[in-house]
Amino acid sequence: MRELSLNVMDIAQNSISAGASLITIRVEEDRPADTLSISVEDNGKGMSPETVQKVIDPFYTTRTTRSVGLGVPLFKMGAEMTGGSFVIDSEKGKGTTLTASFKPSSVDMIPLGDISGTVQLLISCNPDRDFLFTRQRRGEDGTQRDFALDTRELRQVLGDDVPLDSPDVVLWIKEFLEEQTGELLKPSC
Repeated sequence: MRELSLNVMDIAQNSISAGASLITIRVEEDRPADTLSISVEDNGKGMSPETVQKVIDPFYTTRTTRSVGLGVPLFKMGAEMTGGSFVIDSEKGKGTTLTASFKPSSVDMIPLGDISGTVQLLISCNPDRDFLFTRQRRGEDGTQRDFALDTRELRQVLGDDVPLDSPDVVLWIKEFLEEQTGELLKPSC
């Protein structure tokens, strides 16, 4: 995959297939430490230790629409090629957390891509699920900025009559994520 955000999309789709009602996506960038960490956590059905080992094999998939599962193996390979790391923590009946850490200065670093667009698409295409998206960035000067979007909070504000996939809500989510990302990536004074 040419962008890490596409890996996140694939992994979140796995969480949805695993019956997760809450998917947490975290993107944490630490410029002084030269790290970018991306984690996807869910409260789905979880996996046995044996299945966790199989998931990193590109020739293993539980999907019936294709015979290979490249999302997790490519995410792992992308992290490790930069000198980073990859961990899957899963427990049957409780859920799964995948965490990939990258070294952005590596020549092998894949661009993050449009992570905000990915999150917006996941929310609008899965209005029956909840998502918590957090993004954090520590700049070269040590200044830390972050923001969060929690669909559970949106549901409380909107009430039961306004679904997360209604056009006005989708537009608001898109604009909120773009605005917050712009602020997050703005250079410090």
